[in-house]
Amino acid sequence: MLRALTCALRLLRSWRPLGARGCASEPAAAGREIQVCPLEGPEQGITEILMNRPRARNALGHVFVSELLEALAQLREDRQVRVLIFRSGVKGVFCAGADLKEREQMSNAEVGVFVQRLRGLMNEIAAFPAPTIAAMDGFALGGGLELALACDLRVAASSAVMGLIETTRGLLPGAGGTQRLPRCLGVALAKELIFTGRRLSGMQAQALGLVNHAVAQNEEGNAAYHRARALAQEILPQAPIAVRLGKVAIDRGMEVDIASGMAIEGICYAQNIPTRDRLEGMAAFREKRPPRFVGE
Repeated sequence: MLRALTCALRLLRSWRPLGARGCASEPAAAGREIQVCPLEGPEQGITEILMNRPRARNALGHVFVSELLEALAQLREDRQVRVLIFRSGVKGVFCAGADLKEREQMSNAEVGVFVQRLRGLMNEIAAFPAPTIAAMDGFALGGGLELALACDLRVAASSAVMGLIETTRGLLPGAGGTQRLPRCLGVALAKELIFTGRRLSGMQAQALGLVNHAVAQNEEGNAAYHRARALAQEILPQAPIAVRLGKVAIDRGMEVDIASGMAIEGICYAQNIPTRDRLEGMAAFREKRPPRFVGE
């Protein structure tokens, strides 16, 4: 546990800015299933991952998974990213889950290898250093909900439909669903939802605590995205190193007993003490002005 925590803290200290990043509007990105879109102006620091595989409803196929892993590997080293939003470019769908057409062409051994890769993808999302938000404006089924569960925060349109429906297909969740859902909702409720393959609306999901916010869908079909963006704007001005260390402390602490969790918190707090941002926060309080955090 301490070794994993040390690695996480080392990653935070080693972040560095990257060069120019592609966006959905650039020709090179137009044909990609995963597009990286950094926002500009007052929203600089918010980056979006746009999932855009309309013909397969953003199903988790080989190319989709490869491009998403590639994007995450690049972004995790970029200290300019303060919040990462996962959104869909396909109206009415967040992510439809496994690509069962691709899956039918695989041998048993190939299925096992690919699902292991999916599990690794969800772990990469969960371990992303900055806060992550899933903007669920449509269907999030099976692996699609597992992707959302790997994010720190979830926002759903009230009309969105989500569920770990694998048992209705002769399967069980294999990309983290059996582990992250009970950690989110508790064991008994997670078992009920997985055993029945039940689908939930965005409003039902909020009532259970599965999503942080549920909002009425708009005519454009992107209400959850707009609410996720507003949530990202709330996080954006906060001290980025403190936010990232807070994420490490929570995530690592939830895996251990409270005494060990308190020790993890202490290690994270000690990492934040020498930062310029901590001194800036105290100076801003003393001078009665908004702080200007720079991530150092």
